[in-house]
Amino acid sequence: MAGETNLSKLVKGMTPQLNKGEYVFAVIHDINSLNLPDVICHFKEKEGITIIIERTKADEFNLKYDYVAAWITLLVYSSLEAVGLTAIFSAALAKHGISCNVMAGYYHDHIFVDIKDANKAVEVLNNLSGNYT
Repeated sequence: MAGETNLSKLVKGMTPQLNKGEYVFAVIHDINSLNLPDVICHFKEKEGITIIIERTKADEFNLKYDYVAAWITLLVYSSLEAVGLTAIFSAALAKHGISCNVMAGYYHDHIFVDIKDANKAVEVLNNLSGNYT
């Protein structure tokens, strides 16, 4: 089954789910230095490898981080070719002073927001979804 590309259906069907836990972004230089199943996501940049990992795991590995985030998954099955979903939800969050860091998985979009904004972000996303025309 292919992911959804219709913007109206995507926004109305977002169904944001707040995942349990606290997550951090850290930089490492050797991905083999960690147990890969502990890593939520990694992205190779020229300066190092950015990882997203549970805060407790980062503390176990003595990783440095500056940002503690909540992880929200949009349960709608979105196509990687869909246009506009990120722009719409990021604008809605920005109107409420909430920054977001977005990662696209094959099936879903994942939004990382400051831990203090977690509940407000879910509320904003639910309101957007319920009121979108």
